[in-house]
Amino acid sequence: MKVARIYQRVSTKEQDLTRQASIEDDAKAAGFYIAGVYKEQASGARADRPELLRMIKDLQPGEVVIAEKIDRISRLPLRDAEKLIETIKSTGAKLAIPGVVDLSELVESSIGVAKVVLEAVQDMLLKLSLQIARDDYEDRRERQRQGIELAKSSGKFKGRAPNLVLHERVIALRTSGETISRTAKLANCSESQVKRIWKKHKSTIEESS
Repeated sequence: MKVARIYQRVSTKEQDLTRQASIEDDAKAAGFYIAGVYKEQASGARADRPELLRMIKDLQPGEVVIAEKIDRISRLPLRDAEKLIETIKSTGAKLAIPGVVDLSELVESSIGVAKVVLEAVQDMLLKLSLQIARDDYEDRRERQRQGIELAKSSGKFKGRAPNLVLHERVIALRTSGETISRTAKLANCSESQVKRIWKKHKSTIEESS
């Protein structure tokens, strides 16, 4: 039986995992038993993602890690990205990334020079894709920085717009007596966000009183 674990990631709460949902159906259609689906909202430039680490801990020899694209797995600097991939492989699991690491069965069924060539091609594609994912991440950050600088120079930059719906929900929950941790869970945000929103709310009340 072919066993797979699926990893899905988005960077922000404004994004969703709908587009990546078809991965599970495709894997099942390819004959895989899905042992787990790991979803999280976190930057690919971090190696300490909870669901990623949980998946790695759960991996068993012979299992396959499936992701939509290599940048879902990593946007880390190349050296760190390669360490992450090696950690996954050290469990005895394999990667399956469409267009990048999808030659595993061919490699296993090959011998001699053909096997060496296929392994080299696969390693080269993986390394190239990891570097492209990192370059894209850095390019986006640079464009964002330039945009902020341009907005500042023209007097148009006011910082990130507040999420009013989230603010209202946090305030309503805290006003009703919910704890910070419970509010964070119900509002689907971090405890630090709850503290910040509630502090600002109380300051506004004090200023108006």
